[in-house]
Amino acid sequence: QCQLSGLWRNDQDSLMEISVRDNGDFQGQYFTQVTLSGGCAQISPLRGTQQQLGEEGWPTFAFTVRWDKFSNATTTFVGQCFVDAGGKEMLSTTWLLREAVRSLEEDWKATR
Repeated sequence: QCQLSGLWRNDQDSLMEISVRDNGDFQGQYFTQVTLSGGCAQISPLRGTQQQLGEEGWPTFAFTVRWDKFSNATTTFVGQCFVDAGGKEMLSTTWLLREAVRSLEEDWKATR
């Protein structure tokens, strides 16, 4: 069974700390090593929700990180928590980052 609460590290050496409530909602902090501005690492708030654990114990989840201290962008992640054959918990995610642009004509380049 996979538990979303705790400290997570990604392939880019960023850290995420999550605290899950009884209803499946969660909050935490994302400490990113990767910034759009190329600056130093920053901490940003995150909020999300997970499916309540069923018999399989592999919850799906979604969360948003607001990069408000160093960037005018927001990223949304969706994914699922797994346990590999060695017993290691792992989050598999897909993300979209939306950066603010100055006009509708620039909208095409705002989402990564």
